[in-house]
Amino acid sequence: MTTEAHTADQPFPAGQALTPDRPIDLDRALASFDALWSPRIVTTVNDYDVRVTKVEGEHLWHVHDDTDEFFLVLGGELHIDLREPAGERRVTLPRGSVFTVPRGTEHKPSAPDGARILLFEPTGTPTVGDRHEEIPDHVDATTGHALT
Repeated sequence: MTTEAHTADQPFPAGQALTPDRPIDLDRALASFDALWSPRIVTTVNDYDVRVTKVEGEHLWHVHDDTDEFFLVLGGELHIDLREPAGERRVTLPRGSVFTVPRGTEHKPSAPDGARILLFEPTGTPTVGDRHEEIPDHVDATTGHALT
């Protein structure tokens, strides 16, 4: 048996996709880019992306018709406004909190003071959902970017 030590403080492999056989330091992953509302894919689990992103200000109202959207707040505070049959409500997520927006629920994330979040979504899920309002310039309409 050979033992090969891998720690999360080692550099990301240049020009290579991250592999699930090595630890990924999420703080380092988040420090590797500056763009807001522009998630990076840190790994995949089955057919799901694990994405991290920095956010500040407002996203946009949007809906994922066929999938739930999982949020974990790594730093800061995230608000998620929801439009539900009973009316609108706001969910506030401090650091360390999780929340899942059910499929088909119109929602709008925001972070007035900025936040760092982890998302768990099926691979190929667009950040702006299947239906959305006009996309503002500060929102990256993507299915996630590779972490480099």
